Amino acid sequence: MRRIGIDVGGTNTDAVLIEDGQVRGAVKAPTTPDVTSGILDALGRLTATGVLEGKMLDAVMIGTTHFINAVVQRRWLTKIGALRIGLPASATLPPFCDWPEDLAEVVRGTVTMVEGGHEYDGRPFMLLDTAAVRSAAREMRAQGIRSVAISSTFSPLDPSHEREAAAIMAEEIPDVAITCSSDLGRIGLLERENAALLNAALADLARETITAFEKAIASSGISAPLYITQNDGTVVEAAQAMRLPVYSFASGATNSMRGAAYLSGIQDAIVADVGGTTTDVGQIKHGFPREANAVVKVGGVRTLFRMPDLLSIGLGGGSHVSLDPLSVGPLSVGYRLTSDALAFGGNQLTTSDIGIAAGILGIGDRDKVTHIDQPTCLRILDHIRTMVEESVDRMKTEAGDIVLLAVGGGAFLIPNGLEGVSQVVRVPHGDCANAVGAAIAQVSGEVDQVFRDMTREEAIAAAERLAANRAEAAGADRSTLAVIDTEDIPIAYLPGNARRVRVRCVGDVAAGERASNTA
Repeated sequence: MRRIGIDVGGTNTDAVLIEDGQVRGAVKAPTTPDVTSGILDALGRLTATGVLEGKMLDAVMIGTTHFINAVVQRRWLTKIGALRIGLPASATLPPFCDWPEDLAEVVRGTVTMVEGGHEYDGRPFMLLDTAAVRSAAREMRAQGIRSVAISSTFSPLDPSHEREAAAIMAEEIPDVAITCSSDLGRIGLLERENAALLNAALADLARETITAFEKAIASSGISAPLYITQNDGTVVEAAQAMRLPVYSFASGATNSMRGAAYLSGIQDAIVADVGGTTTDVGQIKHGFPREANAVVKVGGVRTLFRMPDLLSIGLGGGSHVSLDPLSVGPLSVGYRLTSDALAFGGNQLTTSDIGIAAGILGIGDRDKVTHIDQPTCLRILDHIRTMVEESVDRMKTEAGDIVLLAVGGGAFLIPNGLEGVSQVVRVPHGDCANAVGAAIAQVSGEVDQVFRDMTREEAIAAAERLAANRAEAAGADRSTLAVIDTEDIPIAYLPGNARRVRVRCVGDVAAGERASNTA
């Protein structure tokens, strides 16, 4: 295996070369507003180290926070059409009903509800009103809508009505981008529909961003296939990621967790990824992030799809520090650290200044922070210790001490002795763990479905087959697939020995022809 992993963060763009399981080169470059320039810079720096010369590459894997930032900041989003199939049920809670109004104002275009949908066991609830769907499509076309989200009751069990409606939309609006909720979410109409609406709102940004990634890779003289990392620590081909960008919302933190597990060889631990602005704390089980089983809010919108269970706190290498009263974060100088922090001639006291004054960080000009005495440093570092201990305690699922993996550029803020932690492990290249996680990512497939008239063993086996098929369709080598997560819940109030089963499996990227690097 010989891959380049790239992580495009808010402050830095990291790039690494993984060859035969080892990190052969790792570099950082400032993230740029146009994204492409930062990737080109990072690849140029990696090439300058000589580690790529004359080598054949299997793939380039990129992780990015671009899509979730767009939702949080309410920027670069597309006005969309929403079609819900499910009348006469669900009429009282239309699409966008639980969205923050400022976000809904940006993306809400035409909203239509029509008859159709299925029951909990896959039986048709109502016949699909195809005439109403066609009328809605024509109205959307007249309003200039070019991105549409389609949702239907219990579509993960039977997506046929969504598929039929999508075909009609494509006939009436030839250049439309269509998101079907059955491709995204689990059972639960509003949360699944919300995920589809967010995905549709990102359609134009996803196309532009991933096309820019492809151009940056080609401009660097690399012709290897491009993959985009996802929320669960796996990857998909660029074309699939362009279609479903919401699957990349939390890929930055997930990449760091996977990279920490890979670099340390520890598969079960708490991971603290300390960036420039925030610290993401999560737990890895069998080398993968623990998934959130509850509703996750993204930009204030309730969703329920593959997302890691993370706790983010306002602690990073650029966090503002106030001495009276004592506080750390959540404000940060971010990428302006080298101009705004005291140690670099600025006028803002940051956590990096405290680390430099305390002698635990060797950057900047220490002479500029000599006025910060050791008792003050210790008081602030003790406050940071408490912040980290509370976060770890909230993410633990059982009593007893646990191993903590400290990664990220701000990992110097994690003390070696923590209450509830048996050992703090720091790894080589930990500041680029996110890019390492991208480079070693695999391909996944998931099923969340209700099965009837089967034994428990038969239902789980059927779910495993479906998950494996989805992983293979996403680009996995079937011979390498392994089930990493199984959950089944009997549904006592339904007939036919009904059981809800969720299965996730992962495997290596299917081998293709290696592409040469001419950089």
